[in-house]
Amino acid sequence: MDYKLAKTYLEERGQAHLLKYYDELSEPDKSQLLTDIDNTNFSVLKKLDKAPKKIGKITPIGAVTVEDIKRRRLQFESVGLNFLREGKVAAVLLAGGQGSRLGFNGPKGTFNIGLTRTLSIFELQMNNVFSVVEKTGRYFHLFIMTSVQNNEETVKFFQENKYFGYPDGLIHFYIQDVAPTCDFDGKVFLDRKNRVSLAPNGNGGWYSSLVNSGLARVLERENIEWLNVYSVDNVLQKMCDPAFIGATILKQCRCGAKVVSKVSPDEKVGVICNEDGKPTVLEYFEIPADLKNKTKKGELVYRFGVTLNYLFNVHDLNLTLSGRLPYHLAEKAIAHMEDGERVTPCQPCGYKFETLIVDMVKYMGSCLAYEVERDKEFAPVKNLTGNDSVDTARELLVKNGVKL
Repeated sequence: MDYKLAKTYLEERGQAHLLKYYDELSEPDKSQLLTDIDNTNFSVLKKLDKAPKKIGKITPIGAVTVEDIKRRRLQFESVGLNFLREGKVAAVLLAGGQGSRLGFNGPKGTFNIGLTRTLSIFELQMNNVFSVVEKTGRYFHLFIMTSVQNNEETVKFFQENKYFGYPDGLIHFYIQDVAPTCDFDGKVFLDRKNRVSLAPNGNGGWYSSLVNSGLARVLERENIEWLNVYSVDNVLQKMCDPAFIGATILKQCRCGAKVVSKVSPDEKVGVICNEDGKPTVLEYFEIPADLKNKTKKGELVYRFGVTLNYLFNVHDLNLTLSGRLPYHLAEKAIAHMEDGERVTPCQPCGYKFETLIVDMVKYMGSCLAYEVERDKEFAPVKNLTGNDSVDTARELLVKNGVKL
């Protein structure tokens, strides 16, 4: 794309301001800016709908409870182990986050959570991967979604740690797709005079990003039928859990979600339920107060909080999700160019466009809520101290016999 074409292209979209500093740039910087403009998906701006989300009729969803799983574990595990041994299941680790909220400059997965030894979050999770390999006698493919910001560091970390003993040919890194950021009037920001401001397109972009990276060929070649998606945030994640896989398949559901019973109505986790008869996940701030606090026989009616550990059927992902995920507007403080200077606001100044993995659930048609024990599988690391912090995660790791 040359300057003349870019100018026309941007004027048609009301974004000609992106060329404001063009004449000040060196030739390489001009080329970079034109490349950014050519590669930016301006169509997301059509999604700039500020209307509040409409919520349909909400009803409780059934779940396979901890007690149910204890009774049927052998049956569930048998099915799941067979699928794993046949190579029909792979894992996807969402690892694009940085450790800035932990006071750490680097990919969150490289954060050392050890006390008397070096123990990164990545190593902790890879240890759990190996526990499945020991049960099945077979390695499975592991896809790791990074971001533009942390991909190089993440890949290097795995290389330096010799992939934690895992076959490197079965670990596939890919970078999450991005979307432009804009101010509250829909004008796209410049991050630098020669760079359009772009941000990761939300955790719902994990599958489209995988496909766009070309890695769908691995799924096709290896006849992978199920993908277990999980987050780097939770240091007690159990991925490719045979019982979880088996239960989802036996219940004939097209996806599964590991859930925990909420500790209180106000706990900040999304709740799985039915909306107009279809499975959905309501974010904690979306749940109407009367439903959030509703109880029956002393238990919260809407008590199953998601842990960002999902199992998706690949065929259904391809069939139902193409281009259908809605974008959500996230108000953020976005660094950008203003009057020739790059500023970093303290308050939200615009929008990031994000797709959410919770929206994928409703398009699958059916979802198994699979309850796990909090103390054994839910230790999110969101903050340095306080709730869902490094401190609380370390306590639970020690409780589960992990040497720190």
